[in-house]
Amino acid sequence: MEPTAKRDPAAEAALRSLHDIAMPEPVSWMPQTWGWGVLAGALLVMLALTGIRWILRYRANAYRREALALLNVIDGQLRNPATRRDGIRDLGEVLKRTALAAWPRTEVASLSASAWTRFLEEHDVDGAGQTLERLLDDFEYHGAEVVADLPSNVCGDLVAAARNWIERHHVPA
Repeated sequence: MEPTAKRDPAAEAALRSLHDIAMPEPVSWMPQTWGWGVLAGALLVMLALTGIRWILRYRANAYRREALALLNVIDGQLRNPATRRDGIRDLGEVLKRTALAAWPRTEVASLSASAWTRFLEEHDVDGAGQTLERLLDDFEYHGAEVVADLPSNVCGDLVAAARNWIERHHVPA
């Protein structure tokens, strides 16, 4: 048997008169004034310009990445006394090709000997030009036996100096 509850008519009338709690509309995440739209547009333009500048710089430095990849191969050649002479010749070639990619051909192509080493020193940031000058003046034109007898630390210094010059040379705009 269920208990019978008496219903109070006044309570029932009060319950029927209750309404749901009025909730405010959710706050919009969209900017409400035109100033926020202008700020968002300016930020998008700045991001686009930064992206374009990064892409142009990346493409402009493609010659550096290619030269550094060739330098890794040359480093292997210089570690082996049998291929050291070819490695030194190739190292000079990579430096010249790098300079030809960065500067006008009329400014770089005819340089040789002391004019070439002076060019490397002028466009060097960290002083690698002295080591490179020694490479280009002394080792590039010696016989195979002199080059093959080079200590490995000299070869390592040459590669480090060339890598430093390739990564950090300054090209005037």
